[in-house]
Amino acid sequence: MLNQVLYEQDFYNWIEQTVDLLKKGRLFEVNTEILIDELESMAKRDRRELLSRLVILLAHLLKWQYQPSHRSNSWHSSIVEQRYQIKKQLEDSPSLKNQLATFLIKAYLDAVKLAQAETGMAVDKFPDTCEYTLEQVLLDEFYPLGG
Repeated sequence: MLNQVLYEQDFYNWIEQTVDLLKKGRLFEVNTEILIDELESMAKRDRRELLSRLVILLAHLLKWQYQPSHRSNSWHSSIVEQRYQIKKQLEDSPSLKNQLATFLIKAYLDAVKLAQAETGMAVDKFPDTCEYTLEQVLLDEFYPLGG
């Protein structure tokens, strides 16, 4: 019960206490329901972060391709940063690689909306489906031609 109260009042302290209990093998004192919920939340958060980074990356690649006259260091920097962060996340959680193809499809739809909002271009100016391969999207040297 103390574990439940601590969880509700001081999340960081709850984490420290739970880790300490686990290290000491005092599993019976750990609120496994809360621990399971938190672990599931962590997995969802990691998937959401990866999806979000793919959306931003794809949106900038679309803007790069469809508004070549507006290319900027900011767009380039964002592309580099998103690729870097995606690669770091995949290093930390390699099993997320198995979901990348599905994420690419989901992310593309949101990326088109974001690119449209940021460029003012009509949504129908962008392809209905992603024309970039997953390999291209993650390749440091890939910048789509446009013009």
